Amino acid sequence: MFDDIRPYRDSEVVSVINKLVAEKELQNSVAIYTLPYIYKFFPSLARLIVKVSLKMRVKQVRSVSDVQNEMAKYLFRLIKKSTDGFSYSGLDKLDMNQPTLFVSNHRDIVLDPALVNMALFESGANTVEIAIGDNLLTKEWISDLMRLNKSFIVKRNEKTKRAMLTASKTLSAYIHHALTDNGQHIWIAQREGRAKDGLDKTNAALISMLLLNKPKELSISDYLKQLNIVPVSISYELDPCDRDKAIELATIEQTGSYQKSEHEDIQSITRGLVGQKGKVHIAFGEIIDGDFQDSKSIAAAIDKQIINNYRLFDSNNAAYELLKDNSSVPDESHLESRMVNLDANQRRWLLTMYANPVAAKKGLQLN
Repeated sequence: MFDDIRPYRDSEVVSVINKLVAEKELQNSVAIYTLPYIYKFFPSLARLIVKVSLKMRVKQVRSVSDVQNEMAKYLFRLIKKSTDGFSYSGLDKLDMNQPTLFVSNHRDIVLDPALVNMALFESGANTVEIAIGDNLLTKEWISDLMRLNKSFIVKRNEKTKRAMLTASKTLSAYIHHALTDNGQHIWIAQREGRAKDGLDKTNAALISMLLLNKPKELSISDYLKQLNIVPVSISYELDPCDRDKAIELATIEQTGSYQKSEHEDIQSITRGLVGQKGKVHIAFGEIIDGDFQDSKSIAAAIDKQIINNYRLFDSNNAAYELLKDNSSVPDESHLESRMVNLDANQRRWLLTMYANPVAAKKGLQLN
């Protein structure tokens, strides 16, 4: 059941890993990052080195837990190298023995759920299963890699409304099954795609999807108790993809559309992982509980917590002040260096994405 979307099980790990180690595109991706000079002049040699290295590293990997332990080693090094400090709050007020559906704002394709997992790991709690859109799984090996790391697939590319409804019902049933039958924590973004403009708003359609599996005789409030939804606010002092996002938003504003390049999502993933992020904080909220009548009211309750718990940094406050009265950017914000060679419209969008969390806390909307 759910075989086409669920994460891989322990019994499948070894065969999937063997297939991944032999995958030429994966070898290329690793070599470009770890052996750039060798790969430039001797790509075959670089791939061979990567293949041998991967074989050695995964020799003892036999389970999903083993996979995640290897991932954790990499993540700890990455966070130390690419941030000025990672912190989290609120977990001590939650019962992590109770399977929880974390609904999070979304800034970075891979790091958002990875950092949630890091906080849970450091707290001694079980890691989450991660909802990931099939639009990002452009290659079979990428899908294999994500499903090894407790990811399940959200189908967004179905061709008919009936197929989309069927996929949504299956996803809703899977999330409920993973929580109540398998006892898994789950992470899902509050909306499809990253909030590139810095506006964190839960899509009511996401809540409607979660409720598709609710029995008719059960009230919304009682079903919410089974889902155990906890809002999560993820704050990055600096966004490694801010320039790319600003260019995309400015292009959409000017032309009405934006066409991604073939490997743009993979490049965004890489840039988000290795780029400098300044300080990073995750705030875990409180369980969503109450007499809700519809999806919109639940989404509003999630939004309230995400906005209130969002940690503002100098970059956010400086961008807000600059947009408000066109004052100079304080040196400590690092924003000026990020706007070099951007035109006026692109600069405005870059500042807007940092300023919007400040405006949201004030109950304002930027022009």
